[in-house]
Amino acid sequence: MGKTPQEAKAVGGFWHDFRRFFFRGLAAVLPPLLTIMILVYVFNFVQNKLGKHIDTAVKWVVVQYIGLSQGLAFDLTGRDEIWAKVQKFWGDYHLSWIGIILALVLIYILGRFLASYVGRALWRMVERALGRTPVVRQIYPSVKQVTDFLLREPAISFGHVVAVEYPRKGIWSLGFVTGSGMRRLEDRLGSDLLTVFVPSSPTPVTGYTITVRREEVVDLPLTMDEALRFTVSGGVLTPLQQRTDSELKREKDLAGLGAEKATMKQGRDEA
Repeated sequence: MGKTPQEAKAVGGFWHDFRRFFFRGLAAVLPPLLTIMILVYVFNFVQNKLGKHIDTAVKWVVVQYIGLSQGLAFDLTGRDEIWAKVQKFWGDYHLSWIGIILALVLIYILGRFLASYVGRALWRMVERALGRTPVVRQIYPSVKQVTDFLLREPAISFGHVVAVEYPRKGIWSLGFVTGSGMRRLEDRLGSDLLTVFVPSSPTPVTGYTITVRREEVVDLPLTMDEALRFTVSGGVLTPLQQRTDSELKREKDLAGLGAEKATMKQGRDEA
């Protein structure tokens, strides 16, 4: 026997609710899980590629120090009997974390060095060499763009958020004021200028730098995070205080319609 219309509707209603709430739960669970997975992967990568080798180097230094303190001659390859004692001591007191700690410290020192004038100059030379290397030059720029977006602080100290008519009159784009205009350009035009960085969607680390007259920009009461969410989402995540009355009314009507449909469906199911 086939299912009655009520039974078929009940089954369809169950699967509809299941899909809706399943994907809602998945959307809530995935971000923290993926964040944890990425952090664990980065930790394991640093430990396996750098930390364990530093840990071995530290143990080698300890072995040499013990040997020299005992009056033994320096032995580059190490001493088996001392190595065994150091390895046992390392295992008994769980000292393998020393390698990852020193790896993090070395990465920090490297970051400090690359922030200096000499470090930036040397790194630019390295990147130019990578950009001329076959195969590598096809992969490195894309990888660098992703890591810069995830890890690097903005290279420019952004000011307040504004709206500018770009790329033409009548089309408004969101931008960040990064400074004043060039003096020569201000003298030529006879007006105050602003330099504005207009980010692109969905990767705001890329975009265009433009110079506009100060009176041609509209200040927006948005935080940096709100502006970036708006850009990354392609305008979907509009800050609540910036939504228009018509948009808020439409959302309220849709919410009321959804509640009404749920109530009608519950009444039909009970019947």
